[in-house]
Amino acid sequence: MKQSIFILLISILFFGCTKGPQILSPKLPQTYLMESDFSNLPNFYEENYGDVLKEFQNSCKSSKSKKIYGELCNKSVSNLTPKEFLLEYFTPYVIHSKKAQNKGLLTGYYEAKLYASRSKSDKYKYPIYSTPKDLVSVDLGSIYPKLKNYRLRGRVVGNKLVPYDTREQSKDKDVNADVLCYCDSKIDRFFLEIQGSGRALLDTNETIFIGYDNQNGHRYRAIGRYLVKKNELLIEDVSLQSIKRWLEDNPSRVDEVLNYNQSLVYFREKYQGATGAMGLELSPSRSVAVDRRYIPLGSMLYLNAMVDDKELSKVVFAQDTGGAIKGAVRADLFLGAGSKALEIAGRLKSELHLWILLPKENRKNYE
Repeated sequence: MKQSIFILLISILFFGCTKGPQILSPKLPQTYLMESDFSNLPNFYEENYGDVLKEFQNSCKSSKSKKIYGELCNKSVSNLTPKEFLLEYFTPYVIHSKKAQNKGLLTGYYEAKLYASRSKSDKYKYPIYSTPKDLVSVDLGSIYPKLKNYRLRGRVVGNKLVPYDTREQSKDKDVNADVLCYCDSKIDRFFLEIQGSGRALLDTNETIFIGYDNQNGHRYRAIGRYLVKKNELLIEDVSLQSIKRWLEDNPSRVDEVLNYNQSLVYFREKYQGATGAMGLELSPSRSVAVDRRYIPLGSMLYLNAMVDDKELSKVVFAQDTGGAIKGAVRADLFLGAGSKALEIAGRLKSELHLWILLPKENRKNYE
């Protein structure tokens, strides 16, 4: 009963009774939604519905998805075909930005690969840290409800909470944290932070999985933007590949450029591949990272963009977040592991149209 009431409240908050793109949820004060139809979703009828249903059921393992979809998580094992299930129980809504624009940005990310050792040596000397023992994280929403999803991070000095060390300040200090392993490249370690997860091939031939656990509280700043500002790269040429190539060609300036991003990420060892913010293992080309100030984690979405001069239209699932993912019509598509995933993710930057698929069963409650 409580769950059905929650679903009803979410429906009312999201949709109200308006026709055009509107701010419809006090919990998402900058998210505009407008009702659409499956016939308006490009190439929807070419989708692999069985694959979508399987991923929906996987996403329903998380309480975040269950809060949005309620009984639909149980109904997904009904006698309906996967296509019938989607058409029968869901309504698509176009997501707009705060300026009522329905165009945004799609980028890609991948599971990084590193070479590492449990022991420090001349070859393996760049530590990958767990969360520092003196890092304090304050959930501001517990004090100020309007600041839900915002955290304050720092450390206590005397009786004051002060900012935690930046990337540059941490370099020559003994960080109060355990070392998961030592890798052979500070550049690869930096891109592990950007991707959020990876696998490290140890010198013992063992592979370990590493995933995001925390960060130092400083805002993410894109080093590609810094290189453009310094006239080292043209903005149209910025990609993961071009940035990495520049860093490798300019070893004396690596620290200067990396330190521009004061944010520093800490990791924990995991026992499965790349894992998102919902605790689920990410599915290549089905999982996306979103800005949860605008899109709830656990949502089923539909995206339309151009990837390598080909149209990409498909159902995806909001299962992750990222420091560089800002805005309503914004998604970062997880592409998996390996060289091909890296190649596509590194250059993916496409105009994006985005829909959210929400329960149809509550439509009568907000008409």
